[in-house]
Amino acid sequence: MKLELKDVSKFYDQKQILKDINIKLENIHSLGILGPSGGGKSTLLRLLAGIEKVDSGSIVINNTLLKNEEKFLNDYRKTVGVVFQAYNLFPNFSAEKNVTLPLEKVHNMSHEQALSISNELFTRFLLMEHRHKKPNQLSGGQQQRVAIIRALSSTPAVMFFDEPTSALDPEITGEVLQAIYDVITEKKDMVLVTHHIEFAKKACDYLLFIAEGQILEHGPAEEFWSKHKTGRLAKFLEYA
Repeated sequence: MKLELKDVSKFYDQKQILKDINIKLENIHSLGILGPSGGGKSTLLRLLAGIEKVDSGSIVINNTLLKNEEKFLNDYRKTVGVVFQAYNLFPNFSAEKNVTLPLEKVHNMSHEQALSISNELFTRFLLMEHRHKKPNQLSGGQQQRVAIIRALSSTPAVMFFDEPTSALDPEITGEVLQAIYDVITEKKDMVLVTHHIEFAKKACDYLLFIAEGQILEHGPAEEFWSKHKTGRLAKFLEYA
């Protein structure tokens, strides 16, 4: 994955969330974004995923400039997969239909093709017997795995995970982390916002630390964890 941000800023209600961020990265497979609550990490992910527009500056991902045009962003969003903190499943549809419906309506697949992809992924993520259940009949971990299946089903170029385990009880967090790690082992480009430090150490080959709307540290995993340039990161890791 190639990523370049130039003077990227973002405001919400006149409050500046990201402050003139600049970074250029190449040959990154799994990018981890860490930082305190309210520091800007989820906002950065939403900009990279095309969910939000920058207020100033520019973002280029894999040689594609993200334009602040709704038609462009609608097309771009079809090429990426996003898994949020909340599962964002349609409550009145079965788990299976939560996966097949976007494939049919957004990606113009036939029902048979969508069903074939769905069955393959439900089998892979050990949910085949639960595919006809509605979300409220599934555990939180199962719902989040369905959300991962939905995001993966369109074969996205990049997967984005925004604190995917923050809404889960500790005892079922592990199954979701394992599902994400399975995605990583496919060598699919990924951006992960997480508060699970041990998982980030295992899963990410490059990391950013964001606080107060700025990237305070970044580097390859082997350097990031061992050579802290700021006391701010050291303190964060101590209490994480």
